[in-house]
Amino acid sequence: MTGPRGMDWGALMRAGLHGLRLPPDSFWALTPAELQIMLGRAAAQAPMLSDRLAALMAAYPNQKEETGDG
Repeated sequence: MTGPRGMDWGALMRAGLHGLRLPPDSFWALTPAELQIMLGRAAAQAPMLSDRLAALMAAYPNQKEETGDG
């Protein structure tokens, strides 16, 4: 069953408790990112941090088009 944030808790619990053989307290202490790493599903791309966002904004600035109507 998928939760409100789109997480399939049943599958995650099976993977952590059965597949990884984690005790429940260890499973529930993990962050979703830690669980993904343990399952071998590391993020394909690192999150965009403010310095990367600033570089993209500098490379592709918003340009207002002049409409000439005011």
